[in-house]
Amino acid sequence: MNHEIVWPAWLIATPLTVLFFSLTLRAGRRLRLLLDTPTSKAKGVFIGQVELVGAATTARPERSYLAAAECVWFHYRVAEEWARWETETYTDNDGKQKTRQVRKTGWTQVDAGGAQPPFFVEDETGAVLVRPEGAELEADTVFERTVGRGDPLYYGKGPAGGVSDSTGHRRFVEEALPLGGTVFVAGRARERSDVVAAEIAAADEQELFLISRRGEGRVQRGYRWGFWGCGLLCPLPLPVAWLVQANQGSGLPVAGPAAALAGGLLLALLLGWCWMAFNSLVQLRNRVAQAASLIDVQLKRRADLIPRLVAVVDGLRGHERTVQTELATLRAQSQATPVGQPGPDLAGTALTAQVVSERYPALKSDTAFLALQRELADTETRVALARDYHNEIATHLNTRIDIVPDRWLAALAGLKPRALWQAEGFERAAVAVHFTE
Repeated sequence: MNHEIVWPAWLIATPLTVLFFSLTLRAGRRLRLLLDTPTSKAKGVFIGQVELVGAATTARPERSYLAAAECVWFHYRVAEEWARWETETYTDNDGKQKTRQVRKTGWTQVDAGGAQPPFFVEDETGAVLVRPEGAELEADTVFERTVGRGDPLYYGKGPAGGVSDSTGHRRFVEEALPLGGTVFVAGRARERSDVVAAEIAAADEQELFLISRRGEGRVQRGYRWGFWGCGLLCPLPLPVAWLVQANQGSGLPVAGPAAALAGGLLLALLLGWCWMAFNSLVQLRNRVAQAASLIDVQLKRRADLIPRLVAVVDGLRGHERTVQTELATLRAQSQATPVGQPGPDLAGTALTAQVVSERYPALKSDTAFLALQRELADTETRVALARDYHNEIATHLNTRIDIVPDRWLAALAGLKPRALWQAEGFERAAVAVHFTE
C-alpha cells in the first residue's frame, strides 16, 4: 500500500496546530493587556505599562528617502523580481519518481534603510519622549511603485547591482510616521537619563511595544480577530490529517478518534486560555498596587517640593523688599536738601545707590511668583492624573473579577475588588502656602 501522501499531511498539520495555538494565546495576551491599560495623558505617564495617544513631533524632522515626506520615522525597502527554470522531483500515480522543469518567480530584497530617531508624542497636557527602536511599527505607506530598468527610479534610488535571473522590475515601498500625525503608543515607560521625565522605550521581557497609526480601537479589533480566528483554526489540522490517513486505507477508524483528537486540542486550548487569563489577572492586580503607590509618590513630591519653592520665593520677596526700602531711603536723602545747601551729600548718596545696585542687580520676584503658581497647578494636575489612572485600572480589575469566566479564575488567585479613591479619602494634609510679613 502506498502511503506517500500520509506523512506530509501529518508533517504539515502538527506545526500548523502549534502555530495556531501560539498565535491564539499571543493575540489573547495582547488584547487583554490593551483592554486593561487605561490611555494616559502625556503629563500622567508614569513608570510601567502605559498607553498614549497624541501627535508625533520633533524639533528636527526627517525627510523620507523615496517620498521626501516630512516625518519623525521612516523605512524603505527595494525588492527585485526574478524568474528561472528549476528542476523539480515528484511522484507520479504509479509511485515512480520523476523530474520536470518548472518556471518559478519571486522577489528578493536588494536594499533597505530608514531612520528611527527618538520623537515626542504630544497632547494638550504635554509631551513624552518615545524611542522607537525595538517597537512594532504600523506606519503609513507613503510611497509604492514598481518600475522597469528604463525608469530613472530604478537605479536612482536602487542599488547598482541586482539579482541573478532578474526580470528587470523593481518594487519600491516606503512607510513613515508623518510629522504631526496622530499615533497610538503602547509600551513600558521609564525614567529618562537626561531630565526628570518619563520616556517610552523597549524593555526586557516586555509583552507589547507598539507604535501604530491605526488607533487603539482598530488595534484591539485586530487582536480580537486574531484570537478568535486562530482559536477556531487550532483544532482543525490534526483531525483532518487523521481523516486523510484513514481514507488512504490504513485501517484506522475515522470518526471517533478524529473527534477525540479535536476535543483534546480544544481542551488544551482551554487550559492555555486559563493560564493566560490567570497570569493576566495577577499582572493587573500588581499594576493596581503600583498605581496606588504612584499616588503616594506624587503626594510625597508635593509635600517635599512646595515648601521649598515657597521658601525660595519668600526669600526673593524679602530680598526685593529690602532693596526697595534702601532705595526709597536713598531717594529721600537725595531730595531732602537742595543742591548747594547744607545737608546730606548727594554724591555720597549716589555712591551708596550704586553699591545697592551692584549687590542686587535684578528684581525678579514677579517671575518667581508665576513659576510657583505654575508649579502648584502642575503638581495638583499630577496628583489628579495619578488618582484617575488608579481609579481606571482598579475599575478594570473590579470588572474582570466580576464577569464570567474571569471571576472563576479570580477566586483561584484570591483577587478582591479594589476600592477607588474617593474625594474624602483622597484628600491628605494639603501643603500650606503662606509668606512671612
